[in-house]
Amino acid sequence: MLSHLPLAWLHRLGAFLGWLAWLFSPTYRRHMREYMVLALGETEARRLQPSAIANAGRSALELPRIWLRPLSDAVAHVVKVSGWELVEAATRAARGIVYLTPHLGCFEVTAQYLSTHAPVTVLYRPPKRAWLQTMIEAGRARAQLRIAAADLAGVRALLKALKRGEAVGLLPDQAPKFGEGRWMNFFGKPAYTMTLAARLTESGAAVIMVWAERLPGGAGFHFHLQAPTQAIRGTTEERAQQINHQIEHLIRQCPEQYLWGYNRYKRRRGVEAPPEKI
Repeated sequence: MLSHLPLAWLHRLGAFLGWLAWLFSPTYRRHMREYMVLALGETEARRLQPSAIANAGRSALELPRIWLRPLSDAVAHVVKVSGWELVEAATRAARGIVYLTPHLGCFEVTAQYLSTHAPVTVLYRPPKRAWLQTMIEAGRARAQLRIAAADLAGVRALLKALKRGEAVGLLPDQAPKFGEGRWMNFFGKPAYTMTLAARLTESGAAVIMVWAERLPGGAGFHFHLQAPTQAIRGTTEERAQQINHQIEHLIRQCPEQYLWGYNRYKRRRGVEAPPEKI
């Protein structure tokens, strides 16, 4: 039912849902405020918090429209594209592309849109609930969009895609499991950061930062493709830290659409305590 509603309606309902989540979850409120102040400062965090609360709800309610409608309907909401010349240059080089998409704007539509132009394999973490797994597989797996679970087989699928000169995509700010990350600086605080994204950049593939800005009034999305401000190079750990800095750069462009309620600084079971300072 939700998938048939106009995007503008879903965004209005989503904003209401975002405020409900904020009002009824003290933990969510605490995380959002703490992380926004850490990244933006007290004054800016207070100014942007209402918009961030509403946008968090919109990100949830727009999912049915993205996942459960035909691909043509989902990508029709992308009404403006900036930076497509980066994709064209990377395609000509035939070295593969690593798309890095943080929890910013409508991150679910990015791979959908990219798959309408060329094959792309994206990494995802399977949910615990079987019914949600079925919906995710149905919504994310499209004709040229392959999904790879966040396990050894999934990593191999990503590497094989890059060897074929194809594109891969992942959320580099997703908290990894034990043994899959390192403590890195993120907005001045240690965050357990995945190393997979950094290892994929070691393949020699082009790195493109991608995010879809949510436009006012349900008007659609502005698709942004941006080159890293500096080349990603060095050791795996150095690359992982550089990717964190690139994510920070994207977030500062539109901080009210970052998913601040996501516990980016969580400590997974078995992971050693973070250092006091990095």
